Amino acid sequence: MNAGETSGYFVQMSKLVVATIGVYGASLGTFLDALLGADVTLLVDVRQRRGVRGREYAWANSLRLQAALADASIEYRHHPELAPTTELRQLQYLEDDRLGEGKRSRTALAPEYRRRYVEEVLDRVDMGAFAASLPRQHAAALLCVERDARACHRSLIAERLAREHDARILDLLP
Repeated sequence: MNAGETSGYFVQMSKLVVATIGVYGASLGTFLDALLGADVTLLVDVRQRRGVRGREYAWANSLRLQAALADASIEYRHHPELAPTTELRQLQYLEDDRLGEGKRSRTALAPEYRRRYVEEVLDRVDMGAFAASLPRQHAAALLCVERDARACHRSLIAERLAREHDARILDLLP
């Protein structure tokens, strides 16, 4: 074949698909079923502290979760650079208190939290490199604890991936 010619055959990269998933409201079984049903082969943990209080969610503590994911043939990666700082979390908790909500019942992120998370965390991460590290033949999933992605910083990561890297976003509710 000469330079400039094509064989008529080429490999097309699949579109980046990123799911979001939370811990609250899920059991280990429903959590894994949701991931497998969405063809997730990589779980990206974007929590600062990789534990969850309470026996009901002990399965989501890092070491237990990693073992369960390995049994399901799902890769695990922790990306603490995408986690909100303790100060940012405290800012959101103040807004939750003002609204009478908590992490398990939150319906939205505070505007100031959103602004500061983007400026102080997201804008400082090389999202091109992060996006390039995600699978293209299968989905990746962003993990945090809140059930509703709109009430969690993972939605801001997903928005950035959609806008800047043409990712298709799936919000899983196990």
